[in-house]
Amino acid sequence: MSARRLLVLPMFVGVLMTCPASAVQQTPAARFKSSVEVVSVSAVVRDRKGRFVRDLSQRDFVVDDAGQSKQILDFRAESDGPVRLGLLLDASGSMRVGTNVVDGRQAAQHIFSALRLGDEVALYSFDTKLDLIRGFTTDLASLDASLDTMNKPFGQTSLHDAIAEAAEAVAAHGRGAGRIAQRAALVVITDGVDTASLATTRQVAAAASSIDVPVYVVAVMSPIDDPKVDDKPAFDAPALTQLARGTGGELFTSTAPAHASAAAKQIVDELRHQYVIAFEASKDGGWRSLDVRARNPKLTVRARTGYAAGASGRPTGEM
Repeated sequence: MSARRLLVLPMFVGVLMTCPASAVQQTPAARFKSSVEVVSVSAVVRDRKGRFVRDLSQRDFVVDDAGQSKQILDFRAESDGPVRLGLLLDASGSMRVGTNVVDGRQAAQHIFSALRLGDEVALYSFDTKLDLIRGFTTDLASLDASLDTMNKPFGQTSLHDAIAEAAEAVAAHGRGAGRIAQRAALVVITDGVDTASLATTRQVAAAASSIDVPVYVVAVMSPIDDPKVDDKPAFDAPALTQLARGTGGELFTSTAPAHASAAAKQIVDELRHQYVIAFEASKDGGWRSLDVRARNPKLTVRARTGYAAGASGRPTGEM
Protein backbone atom coordinates (compact mmCIF):
# COMPACT_ATOMS: atom_id res chain seq x y z
CA MET A 1 0.00 0.00 0.00
CA SER A 2 1.65 3.25 -1.11
CA ALA A 3 -1.05 5.50 0.30
CA ARG A 4 -0.14 7.12 3.60
CA ARG A 5 -2.34 8.58 6.28
CA LEU A 6 -2.06 12.34 6.65
CA LEU A 7 -1.58 13.89 10.05
CA VAL A 8 -4.68 15.68 11.22
CA LEU A 9 -4.08 19.41 10.85
CA PRO A 10 -5.00 21.84 13.66
CA MET A 11 -7.74 23.22 11.49
CA PHE A 12 -11.05 22.93 13.33
CA VAL A 13 -10.69 26.07 15.46
CA GLY A 14 -9.94 29.35 13.70
CA VAL A 15 -12.82 29.97 11.33
CA LEU A 16 -15.37 29.80 14.14
CA MET A 17 -13.97 33.13 15.33
CA THR A 18 -14.23 34.77 11.92
CA CYS A 19 -17.31 33.43 10.13
CA PRO A 20 -20.77 34.98 10.49
CA ALA A 21 -23.19 33.32 12.89
CA SER A 22 -25.37 32.24 9.97
CA ALA A 23 -22.44 30.31 8.50
CA VAL A 24 -21.37 28.25 11.50
CA GLN A 25 -22.74 25.98 14.20
CA GLN A 26 -21.24 25.00 17.55
CA THR A 27 -18.86 22.39 16.12
CA PRO A 28 -15.17 22.99 15.27
CA ALA A 29 -14.22 24.40 11.90
CA ALA A 30 -11.13 24.45 9.74
CA ARG A 31 -8.31 26.91 10.31
CA PHE A 32 -6.50 28.66 7.48
CA LYS A 33 -3.87 31.39 7.87
CA SER A 34 -1.86 33.77 5.76
CA SER A 35 0.11 36.94 6.42
CA VAL A 36 -0.70 39.02 3.36
CA GLU A 37 -2.68 42.27 3.31
CA VAL A 38 -4.00 42.01 -0.21
CA VAL A 39 -6.82 39.63 -1.10
CA SER A 40 -6.95 38.04 -4.53
CA VAL A 41 -10.06 36.42 -5.92
CA SER A 42 -10.34 34.06 -8.87
CA ALA A 43 -13.49 34.64 -10.89
CA VAL A 44 -15.15 32.86 -13.80
CA VAL A 45 -17.52 34.89 -16.02
CA ARG A 46 -20.18 33.48 -18.33
CA ASP A 47 -22.87 35.02 -20.49
CA ARG A 48 -26.53 34.01 -20.49
CA LYS A 49 -25.79 31.13 -22.86
CA GLY A 50 -23.18 29.74 -20.51
CA ARG A 51 -20.21 30.74 -22.65
CA PHE A 52 -16.96 32.02 -21.16
CA VAL A 53 -16.50 35.78 -21.41
CA ARG A 54 -12.83 36.40 -22.12
CA ASP A 55 -12.46 40.07 -23.04
CA LEU A 56 -13.30 41.93 -19.81
CA SER A 57 -11.09 44.54 -18.18
CA GLN A 58 -10.68 45.76 -14.61
CA ARG A 59 -13.34 48.44 -15.02
CA ASP A 60 -15.93 45.76 -15.88
CA PHE A 61 -15.94 44.39 -12.31
CA VAL A 62 -17.35 45.54 -8.97
CA VAL A 63 -16.09 44.22 -5.63
CA ASP A 64 -18.08 44.65 -2.41
CA ASP A 65 -16.46 43.74 0.92
CA ALA A 66 -19.21 43.35 3.54
CA GLY A 67 -21.29 45.84 1.55
CA GLN A 68 -18.45 48.34 1.08
CA SER A 69 -17.19 49.05 -2.43
CA LYS A 70 -13.51 48.20 -2.91
CA GLN A 71 -10.97 49.66 -5.30
CA ILE A 72 -9.39 46.98 -7.48
CA LEU A 73 -5.62 47.23 -7.01
CA ASP A 74 -4.50 44.64 -9.53
CA PHE A 75 -6.13 42.62 -12.27
CA ARG A 76 -5.18 39.70 -14.51
CA ALA A 77 -7.04 37.88 -17.24
CA GLU A 78 -5.90 34.25 -17.08
CA SER A 79 -6.30 32.42 -20.38
CA ASP A 80 -5.58 28.79 -21.21
CA GLY A 81 -2.92 28.28 -18.57
CA PRO A 82 -1.90 25.20 -16.56
CA VAL A 83 -3.97 24.06 -13.59
CA ARG A 84 -3.24 22.50 -10.21
CA LEU A 85 -5.79 20.02 -8.88
CA GLY A 86 -6.20 18.12 -5.68
CA LEU A 87 -8.40 15.10 -6.51
CA LEU A 88 -10.19 13.72 -3.45
CA LEU A 89 -11.76 10.24 -3.82
CA ASP A 90 -14.36 8.79 -1.47
CA ALA A 91 -13.16 5.43 -0.09
CA SER A 92 -15.81 5.03 2.59
CA GLY A 93 -18.15 2.09 3.00
CA SER A 94 -21.07 3.79 1.30
CA MET A 95 -19.17 3.71 -2.00
CA ARG A 96 -19.70 -0.08 -2.06
CA VAL A 97 -23.35 0.53 -2.98
CA GLY A 98 -24.16 -0.37 -6.58
CA THR A 99 -21.48 0.67 -9.06
CA ASN A 100 -20.28 3.72 -7.10
CA VAL A 101 -16.68 2.52 -6.84
CA VAL A 102 -16.40 1.84 -10.57
CA ASP A 103 -18.21 5.07 -11.43
CA GLY A 104 -15.96 7.05 -9.10
CA ARG A 105 -12.82 5.65 -10.69
CA GLN A 106 -14.16 6.41 -14.16
CA ALA A 107 -14.92 9.99 -13.08
CA ALA A 108 -11.31 10.33 -11.90
CA GLN A 109 -10.08 9.04 -15.26
CA HIS A 110 -12.23 11.63 -17.05
CA ILE A 111 -10.49 14.31 -14.97
CA PHE A 112 -7.10 12.89 -15.98
CA SER A 113 -8.15 12.92 -19.64
CA ALA A 114 -9.10 16.61 -19.45
CA LEU A 115 -5.61 17.57 -18.26
CA ARG A 116 -2.55 18.20 -20.38
CA LEU A 117 1.20 18.72 -20.23
CA GLY A 118 2.12 21.20 -17.50
CA ASP A 119 -0.88 20.49 -15.28
CA GLU A 120 -0.27 19.16 -11.78
CA VAL A 121 -2.35 16.73 -9.72
CA ALA A 122 -2.33 15.22 -6.23
CA LEU A 123 -4.53 12.27 -5.26
CA TYR A 124 -6.20 11.87 -1.87
CA SER A 125 -8.75 9.41 -0.53
CA PHE A 126 -10.82 9.41 2.64
CA ASP A 127 -13.17 7.51 4.89
CA THR A 128 -12.98 8.93 8.42
CA LYS A 129 -9.40 10.15 7.79
CA LEU A 130 -7.60 11.70 4.86
CA ASP A 131 -4.99 9.62 2.99
CA LEU A 132 -2.40 10.90 0.55
CA ILE A 133 -2.32 8.52 -2.42
CA ARG A 134 0.04 10.51 -4.65
CA GLY A 135 1.70 13.83 -4.01
CA PHE A 136 1.55 16.63 -6.58
CA THR A 137 2.96 15.44 -9.88
CA THR A 138 3.03 16.47 -13.52
CA ASP A 139 3.47 12.82 -14.56
CA LEU A 140 -0.12 12.47 -15.74
CA ALA A 141 0.51 9.10 -17.38
CA SER A 142 1.13 7.52 -13.97
CA LEU A 143 -2.09 8.64 -12.34
CA ASP A 144 -4.22 5.66 -13.37
CA ALA A 145 -1.78 3.31 -11.65
CA SER A 146 -1.97 5.40 -8.49
CA LEU A 147 -5.69 4.61 -8.25
CA ASP A 148 -4.79 0.94 -7.74
CA THR A 149 -3.09 1.79 -4.43
CA MET A 150 -6.29 3.02 -2.80
CA ASN A 151 -7.85 1.05 0.03
CA LYS A 152 -11.08 -0.77 -0.74
CA PRO A 153 -14.13 1.16 0.47
CA PHE A 154 -14.64 0.71 4.20
CA GLY A 155 -15.88 2.58 7.24
CA GLN A 156 -17.85 5.73 7.90
CA THR A 157 -17.69 8.92 5.85
CA SER A 158 -16.15 12.19 7.03
CA LEU A 159 -16.76 14.05 3.78
CA HIS A 160 -16.81 17.60 5.13
CA ASP A 161 -13.72 17.13 7.29
CA ALA A 162 -11.80 15.58 4.38
CA ILE A 163 -12.71 18.47 2.06
CA ALA A 164 -11.48 21.01 4.62
CA GLU A 165 -8.17 19.24 5.15
CA ALA A 166 -7.56 18.52 1.46
CA ALA A 167 -8.36 22.13 0.48
CA GLU A 168 -5.76 23.32 2.97
CA ALA A 169 -3.22 20.87 1.51
CA VAL A 170 -3.87 22.22 -2.01
CA ALA A 171 -3.43 25.79 -0.79
CA ALA A 172 -0.29 24.96 1.20
CA HIS A 173 1.37 23.29 -1.80
CA GLY A 174 1.08 26.42 -3.91
CA ARG A 175 1.57 28.94 -1.15
CA GLY A 176 5.32 29.63 -1.29
CA ALA A 177 6.12 32.55 1.04
CA GLY A 178 2.47 33.36 1.58
CA ARG A 179 1.44 33.04 -2.04
CA ILE A 180 -1.45 30.81 -3.11
CA ALA A 181 -1.22 29.84 -6.76
CA GLN A 182 -4.16 30.63 -8.97
CA ARG A 183 -5.87 28.01 -11.15
CA ALA A 184 -5.80 25.70 -8.12
CA ALA A 185 -8.87 23.75 -7.05
CA LEU A 186 -10.09 20.70 -5.17
CA VAL A 187 -12.21 18.16 -7.07
CA VAL A 188 -14.17 15.74 -4.88
CA ILE A 189 -15.57 12.48 -6.24
CA THR A 190 -18.09 11.01 -3.80
CA ASP A 191 -21.58 9.60 -3.38
CA GLY A 192 -22.28 12.71 -1.31
CA VAL A 193 -23.08 10.93 1.96
CA ASP A 194 -21.52 12.19 5.21
CA THR A 195 -21.90 10.18 8.42
CA ALA A 196 -19.03 11.21 10.71
CA SER A 197 -17.76 14.77 10.09
CA LEU A 198 -17.21 17.28 12.85
CA ALA A 199 -17.48 20.23 10.47
CA THR A 200 -20.68 21.31 8.73
CA THR A 201 -20.98 22.15 5.04
CA ARG A 202 -21.24 25.86 5.90
CA GLN A 203 -18.07 25.78 7.97
CA VAL A 204 -16.15 24.01 5.24
CA ALA A 205 -17.45 26.41 2.59
CA ALA A 206 -16.33 29.38 4.70
CA ALA A 207 -12.90 27.87 5.34
CA ALA A 208 -12.20 26.92 1.71
CA SER A 209 -13.57 30.27 0.53
CA SER A 210 -11.16 32.10 2.83
CA ILE A 211 -8.15 30.56 1.06
CA ASP A 212 -9.60 30.88 -2.46
CA VAL A 213 -9.60 27.16 -3.24
CA PRO A 214 -12.77 26.42 -5.24
CA VAL A 215 -14.31 23.06 -4.42
CA TYR A 216 -15.94 21.10 -7.24
CA VAL A 217 -18.01 18.08 -6.18
CA VAL A 218 -18.82 15.27 -8.61
CA ALA A 219 -21.50 13.13 -6.96
CA VAL A 220 -21.65 9.66 -8.50
CA MET A 221 -24.94 7.84 -7.96
CA SER A 222 -27.63 5.68 -9.48
CA PRO A 223 -30.31 7.48 -11.53
CA ILE A 224 -32.88 6.87 -8.79
CA ASP A 225 -30.84 9.01 -6.36
CA ASP A 226 -30.39 11.93 -8.75
CA PRO A 227 -31.77 15.03 -6.95
CA LYS A 228 -33.07 16.32 -10.28
CA VAL A 229 -35.53 13.42 -10.45
CA ASP A 230 -35.85 12.29 -6.82
CA ASP A 231 -37.43 14.44 -4.11
CA LYS A 232 -35.47 12.53 -1.45
CA PRO A 233 -31.99 11.80 -2.82
CA ALA A 234 -29.47 9.81 -0.81
CA PHE A 235 -27.45 12.95 -0.03
CA ASP A 236 -28.07 16.59 0.85
CA ALA A 237 -27.75 18.19 -2.58
CA PRO A 238 -28.65 21.75 -1.46
CA ALA A 239 -25.98 21.68 1.26
CA LEU A 240 -23.29 20.40 -1.09
CA THR A 241 -24.32 22.97 -3.70
CA GLN A 242 -23.98 25.72 -1.08
CA LEU A 243 -20.56 24.39 -0.07
CA ALA A 244 -19.27 24.28 -3.64
CA ARG A 245 -20.68 27.61 -4.82
CA GLY A 246 -19.56 29.41 -1.67
CA THR A 247 -15.99 28.62 -2.68
CA GLY A 248 -16.46 29.51 -6.35
CA GLY A 249 -16.93 25.87 -7.37
CA GLU A 250 -19.93 23.79 -8.38
CA LEU A 251 -21.79 20.54 -7.68
CA PHE A 252 -22.25 18.04 -10.51
CA THR A 253 -24.33 14.87 -10.37
CA SER A 254 -23.21 11.93 -12.47
CA THR A 255 -25.45 8.97 -13.22
CA ALA A 256 -23.68 8.03 -16.47
CA PRO A 257 -20.13 8.24 -17.89
CA ALA A 258 -21.16 11.09 -20.18
CA HIS A 259 -22.10 13.20 -17.14
CA ALA A 260 -18.70 12.67 -15.53
CA SER A 261 -16.94 13.49 -18.78
CA ALA A 262 -18.88 16.74 -19.20
CA ALA A 263 -18.20 17.71 -15.57
CA ALA A 264 -14.47 17.09 -15.97
CA LYS A 265 -14.28 19.24 -19.09
CA GLN A 266 -16.21 22.11 -17.47
CA ILE A 267 -14.09 22.07 -14.32
CA VAL A 268 -10.77 22.18 -16.16
CA ASP A 269 -12.03 24.75 -18.69
CA GLU A 270 -13.14 27.05 -15.88
CA LEU A 271 -9.76 26.85 -14.19
CA ARG A 272 -7.97 27.69 -17.42
CA HIS A 273 -10.09 30.80 -18.03
CA GLN A 274 -10.14 32.96 -14.94
CA TYR A 275 -9.96 36.59 -13.99
CA VAL A 276 -7.85 37.33 -10.91
CA ILE A 277 -8.86 40.44 -8.98
CA ALA A 278 -6.93 41.95 -6.07
CA PHE A 279 -8.05 44.46 -3.47
CA GLU A 280 -6.90 45.72 -0.08
CA ALA A 281 -8.04 43.57 2.82
CA SER A 282 -10.29 45.08 5.44
CA LYS A 283 -8.60 46.33 8.59
CA ASP A 284 -11.56 45.03 10.59
CA GLY A 285 -10.91 41.57 11.95
CA GLY A 286 -13.15 38.58 11.37
CA TRP A 287 -15.14 37.07 8.56
CA ARG A 288 -15.89 39.37 5.62
CA SER A 289 -18.60 38.61 3.09
CA LEU A 290 -17.52 39.17 -0.50
CA ASP A 291 -19.53 39.95 -3.62
CA VAL A 292 -17.73 40.07 -6.97
CA ARG A 293 -19.94 40.90 -9.94
CA ALA A 294 -19.83 42.30 -13.45
CA ARG A 295 -21.20 45.75 -14.22
CA ASN A 296 -23.06 44.17 -17.12
CA PRO A 297 -26.13 42.49 -15.55
CA LYS A 298 -26.27 40.00 -18.41
CA LEU A 299 -23.04 38.39 -17.18
CA THR A 300 -22.74 35.90 -14.32
CA VAL A 301 -19.64 35.87 -12.10
CA ARG A 302 -18.75 32.91 -9.92
CA ALA A 303 -16.18 33.56 -7.21
CA ARG A 304 -15.68 32.85 -3.52
CA THR A 305 -18.09 34.58 -1.17
CA GLY A 306 -15.88 35.61 1.73
CA TYR A 307 -12.49 35.76 3.43
CA ALA A 308 -11.03 36.06 6.93
CA ALA A 309 -9.34 39.35 7.85
CA GLY A 310 -7.57 40.89 10.80
CA ALA A 311 -5.56 39.45 13.65
CA SER A 312 -7.84 36.48 14.17
CA GLY A 313 -7.85 35.44 10.53
CA ARG A 314 -5.45 37.08 8.14
CA PRO A 315 -6.64 37.62 4.56
CA THR A 316 -5.43 35.24 1.93
CA GLY A 317 -4.49 35.09 -1.71
CA GLU A 318 -1.50 37.20 -2.75
CA MET A 319 -1.23 38.25 -6.37
